[in-house]
Amino acid sequence: MVKNKLQSLLQQSKIILLIFISLAILMISSALIELNQSKKDLFGLMKEESHTLLESLLKASQNSLLANQYLTSLTRARFIDNANMVKILYNNRDIYPSTLRRICQENHIEDIYLYNRQGKIILSGNNPANKYEPDTVLLKKMIQPVLTGQTDTLFLGPKKFNPSSRLGFVVALSMKQGGAVVLNMTSVPFRQFRKEVGFGPLIRNVAAANPHIIYIALQNEDDILAATGKVDELEPISQSEFLSRSLHDSVVMSRIAHFGSLDVFESVHPYTFHHHTLGLLRLGLSIEPINIINKRILRRMVMITIILIIIGVFMFTFIFTRQRFDLLQKRYQLVETYSSNIIENVSDAIIVFDEEGAVRIFNQAAREIFGISKKVIERSGVDSLFPTEDFNHILEQKSALHQLNFRINGQLKYLLVSKSSFLDAEKKKYTILVIRDLTDQKLMEKQIERKERLTAMGELASGVAHEIRNPLNAISTIVQQIKKDFEPKEDAEEYHELMNIVYGEVKRINQTIQDFLRFARPEPVNTSQFKISNLIHEIQKQYETVAKEHNIKLNIDLQWDGMVQWDKNQIKQVFINIIQNAIDAINNKGNITIALHEDNEDVVITITDDGPGMDDTTKDNIFNLYFTTKAKGTGIGLSIVQRIIFEHGGVISVESKPRQGTSFIIRLPKKAGNDA
Repeated sequence: MVKNKLQSLLQQSKIILLIFISLAILMISSALIELNQSKKDLFGLMKEESHTLLESLLKASQNSLLANQYLTSLTRARFIDNANMVKILYNNRDIYPSTLRRICQENHIEDIYLYNRQGKIILSGNNPANKYEPDTVLLKKMIQPVLTGQTDTLFLGPKKFNPSSRLGFVVALSMKQGGAVVLNMTSVPFRQFRKEVGFGPLIRNVAAANPHIIYIALQNEDDILAATGKVDELEPISQSEFLSRSLHDSVVMSRIAHFGSLDVFESVHPYTFHHHTLGLLRLGLSIEPINIINKRILRRMVMITIILIIIGVFMFTFIFTRQRFDLLQKRYQLVETYSSNIIENVSDAIIVFDEEGAVRIFNQAAREIFGISKKVIERSGVDSLFPTEDFNHILEQKSALHQLNFRINGQLKYLLVSKSSFLDAEKKKYTILVIRDLTDQKLMEKQIERKERLTAMGELASGVAHEIRNPLNAISTIVQQIKKDFEPKEDAEEYHELMNIVYGEVKRINQTIQDFLRFARPEPVNTSQFKISNLIHEIQKQYETVAKEHNIKLNIDLQWDGMVQWDKNQIKQVFINIIQNAIDAINNKGNITIALHEDNEDVVITITDDGPGMDDTTKDNIFNLYFTTKAKGTGIGLSIVQRIIFEHGGVISVESKPRQGTSFIIRLPKKAGNDA
């Protein structure tokens, strides 16, 4: 009996020992496997993070290059505008050296010269703060193409126009009577801007902000183009199969490399700008954090294994594993929910589709831009969203950014599309499109540009109108006095007729001046609350008789009828100007439609006619002051319309094609003006 118990106990001990040994082997093997997997996961994460950082650097540096190009364009435009102003003042005989000096001081211009057709300086002015004067002989030689009539506009720089001077820009404009207006401006602010936003400061700032970045460098096959301060020498591209493959195959690659006495995790990315590969962008990251994490994981696994072997409690192992599994599952669910919420609520549209064009992700922003539900797009496929030519261009081009302009549900949209792709665990390729709607931004940019141009023209018109008005009043008074006090002995009837003609023409010119002054000094926006349908019905009643006389049908499509806070008289003037233009364009037999709907906090008004439409030139100039296609038009009406809409905080645009009618689209906030 005792022997049997001992044998049973021994047998149980052997079983327990075997279980312990098995558990020890199992836990040690599991620890080693997990450690190895953790290393792979960490390196994979590091690879993804480094690639993301490289992509960000590429986009930031390309934006920097685009900013430099845009700055150059703005400098040229500003320079030419100043030269045109001097040219206008000269043509109006209203310019003196003091005027030129004042223009130099106010616009940061170094020198202004006016040359006659023989190339002699007839008038000049310079900024008193300028310590450098250009070589006028060299300057004259440079502007010969303008003086000889080969070109009417010349823009030079940045370059030196005197051996002791700084780099600068020069613009020359030809004058009507011959000669040229020449402006000289320093390029110091331009070059300072390039130093502050260039690629070198960018990578140095990024490297300084992250202590784990060992180096960032832009390298071509010949030399290092830019690098952080820690880099004096890097492995040449021609001597590395890894670097050569990345450069010539245009692929992003990663490796463990040696940098001095350190082992670094290096990722390389081809640097491309305007479809030209300039070199490789190389990023070296310290692997010390990975070593620390690996050591920490190793120590943790050893301790867990020892504890589990000593305790030998299967249930503890089971509970521990179960809890860990539950925790990982919860974290996974949390991450999945968090990611889904971010994708769904981000302001940019996100579309993910597979190689067959089947849409997998179509967030809220995408549904709002394209006006289509997720279920419908899942049935129709991604290619139904874009014009065929534009969609094929997105897929075929290697560039990440594309700008598309096309109509969605009848509305012209300006979209910026960013493309990327990835492979899932089954090696299936998915394409990601991130789309930003730039429509409102584009319309606002155009309206601001038109407002600035109209403001300048309006100020000029106001000045001219004041100068003309006084002599006109004198002429009017004298004509009336002569008509009253003087009676010719012969041809009295013809005399009175001529005097009436003179008086009438003076009144007509005075009325035109009054219109100019109205544009130059607009009335303030005095808002009040009213129901939108009241304004629409007033317009409909006002034009009902006129429309019938011209055999025109006036249609109203009122999809929203709420309270707005606008200057009712000014907005009514907007409707009157646009509708009257539509009636004049149609002339006889046609349709005019006023449609109105709500868009969040805005009201969108569309006034459409089926008249002859406009060509691109007319459409681009329709809001310009004094531009008109009518024989008796002044060209002020639509300029006033544009100003009223802008001062209400709104945007107006026009869509038209020859023989296809015209549509004016007005977007106004429900509350505008001082009370908004």
